[in-house]
Amino acid sequence: MNESSQEPPRGVTVREILDDPRLGLNVRLVAGAEGLDRCIDHPRIQKSGLALVGHLRGVVGTRLQVLGETELSYAESLSRDAQVRAAESLFSVGLSCVLVTRGVDPPPPFCEAAERTGTPLVVCAERSSAVIAAVHALLDERLAPRTRIHGVLVDVFEVGVLLLGKSGIGKSECALELVMRGHRLVADDVIECDYRPPGMVFGQPAALLRHHIEVRGLGVLNIKDLFGVTAIRERKRIDLVVELQLWQPDAQYDRIGLEDRTREILGIPIREVVLPVRPGRDMSSIIEIAARDELLRQAGHHSARDFVQRLEGRLLAPESARSGRVHTPSPRPPSPNESASPPPVVARERRR
Repeated sequence: MNESSQEPPRGVTVREILDDPRLGLNVRLVAGAEGLDRCIDHPRIQKSGLALVGHLRGVVGTRLQVLGETELSYAESLSRDAQVRAAESLFSVGLSCVLVTRGVDPPPPFCEAAERTGTPLVVCAERSSAVIAAVHALLDERLAPRTRIHGVLVDVFEVGVLLLGKSGIGKSECALELVMRGHRLVADDVIECDYRPPGMVFGQPAALLRHHIEVRGLGVLNIKDLFGVTAIRERKRIDLVVELQLWQPDAQYDRIGLEDRTREILGIPIREVVLPVRPGRDMSSIIEIAARDELLRQAGHHSARDFVQRLEGRLLAPESARSGRVHTPSPRPPSPNESASPPPVVARERRR
């Protein structure tokens, strides 16, 4: 199986948007029912005020159009003939859908033009700001770039760890051991990944594989039934990629931790570590340490770099002494749990 497979660009119909309960808006269709199967392929709405005066440049038909209070007040101020011309200008582009906010019915020429062109004209009871926020949230979900990855995703100390490697190397066994240590399984075998701004990738299980894990010799196990709801998680951001590789005596592995490797998923670079697998290595414990180290890195602490800086300071000190210069290393800032003040001086007890 390929490690990942990119899906083609997605689209959603007007009917699917209006019928989705996650939209959370009070909507009613007033005209253009024939166009409910038109496609929307852009995650952002467009306000078409300038189209009412004939300026159609930049109007994208596959974006959802919104007419708010300002646009409606302008349309209502026009004469009947001017309203007809404005409606013909707006609906001549072949729009996917037009949303009217604040529960106000648009002027009759707009309803007539929408019905004639088969453009869904929908009235929302909510204000423009609430409508735009709800539509953006739903379109971000429905139109997000997606891909499928063959691997295992686990939540270790609130760090989303994606386990990759050849089939049979022990990804599922590592995940099972991590679950037994109190961590949570997100997905096994097939991981549905989607992009979320700004620059995040989330993973979740395929519908048929949710809560299940395959362990050779035992078969398919339901983690939720075995360990309870605290052992599973429906969705998690991917923070760290761990690639498991069979130990090769002549292979070069990172022994200090200064090498910064990344793996791109949906165009987003995610930090990656390569762990060699051999008999006797407790891989689940090593993955736990990798997750803890990722938490430290996110907090600004890089153990390997701090060690190398201290080592360089020690090596430079004798050279500075020989040349007559005094090498003063830069002071290390105190950690959040460390006091910046010097320790108190305790007088030694006098000998009796």
